[in-house]
Amino acid sequence: MNAYEIIIRPVITEKNTNLMELGKYTFEVAPGANKPMIKRAVEELFDVHVLDVNTMNVRGKRKVRRTRRGIIEGTTRSWKKAIVTLAPGERIEIFEGV
Repeated sequence: MNAYEIIIRPVITEKNTNLMELGKYTFEVAPGANKPMIKRAVEELFDVHVLDVNTMNVRGKRKVRRTRRGIIEGTTRSWKKAIVTLAPGERIEIFEGV
């Protein structure tokens, strides 16, 4: 896998915005990617030094919708999240404009 296949998108939430002040950035990554692959991809794409990578699998949530025809049940999709810690003093500029 190349770097563009490993890093799918940045995750922008209020909690992740607060983590950016600590030098931690959150990404949705490919389900088959491991920590060394994620570290290499972030360093290659953003030209920064990565100190640590934490990953977690986010389960899809169960959703129930009521319609005229009855109840429709399903789930949102499951995905993998990576929290990347950068070296002190380094930033990823793509997040700063958000």
